[in-house]
Amino acid sequence: MPALAFLLLYVLCRRHDPRMLRNGVFLTAAILFGAATAVSVLTAVVPGLGVLVGLVVLLVPLAVIALGVALIVNGVQMLRREGRSLGNLLSLVAGVLVFVLPTVAIVLFALSTGPDQTPIGTVTVAAVVLLVFLCVYVALAFVAFTVYSIVYGRMRFRVAPDAIVVLGSGLIRGQVPPLLRSRLDRALALYRSEVAAGRHPVLIPSGGQGADEPRAEGAAMAEYLLANGAAESDVLPETASRTTRENLRFSRTVQTEAGRDGHVVVVTNNYHVLRAAVLARQLDLPAQVIGSPTATYYVPSAFLREFIAVIVEHRWLNLVAFLPFVVFTAFLLWESFQQR
Repeated sequence: MPALAFLLLYVLCRRHDPRMLRNGVFLTAAILFGAATAVSVLTAVVPGLGVLVGLVVLLVPLAVIALGVALIVNGVQMLRREGRSLGNLLSLVAGVLVFVLPTVAIVLFALSTGPDQTPIGTVTVAAVVLLVFLCVYVALAFVAFTVYSIVYGRMRFRVAPDAIVVLGSGLIRGQVPPLLRSRLDRALALYRSEVAAGRHPVLIPSGGQGADEPRAEGAAMAEYLLANGAAESDVLPETASRTTRENLRFSRTVQTEAGRDGHVVVVTNNYHVLRAAVLARQLDLPAQVIGSPTATYYVPSAFLREFIAVIVEHRWLNLVAFLPFVVFTAFLLWESFQQR
């Protein structure tokens, strides 16, 4: 019943607006409850399957270790290929935390329990319980975000756009790097298909000039679009934005000033589609987002960066969602002191 309920919520909310983050929560919950139901039924009717499920559960710690190692290896690869920056450190930090957090929890729990447990030890155990809750919450939230990012990125939107907005990213020595080129190529493919169908959407390459860039990203992107066959009259660069929110808002102004007030297709990399779509919804834009391919080694850090950005943007909602775990832990702590 929970699986069916969450599946129904997902279908209804996705039909209402596919750009809502809650869609990912409902879909992930439906998958988890559905999987639990399937395992429960199969173990009851298939002899020996329960033993196999038990073995799979025992392999979970090995899977966690493998995940930690993979993240650390990816983090080192990111530093070598992309240079040292906070964003490029994310997968390395996440990999280290995969090992550090369980170790800290186990050590604190071992030191704080025993026949002569002190009040300080009781508080420490409560802190360990809260840490476990926090890790589980963040892990499930990340899974929901990743699952729906992939699902949303594979959706097909049957709209004839008045504008194709290409979100900018950093230039290298004033030129378009491979990451940004993949966005522009995806936009050009869509533009050509629209032109072949007799329509002429405007192309809006969007991005301002960063502190370490010799020119605006929008200008370099417009140059690339023109060099690859886009009509000059169809390319309207936006060169003032500094954030994704500004990309979308300023590009909408460029679009309306050009007399195009219809649907928008926003092009970015596949790891960025869901967050861009959520921002477009918040700005009440008639826009959907499509993704372009990203180098495999770049994806883990990119998804982590996007997830952290979403968590920060919805920090109050996440604090409220986590509040029941805090209340439950406080209740356990109070019960422990009452029994003394």
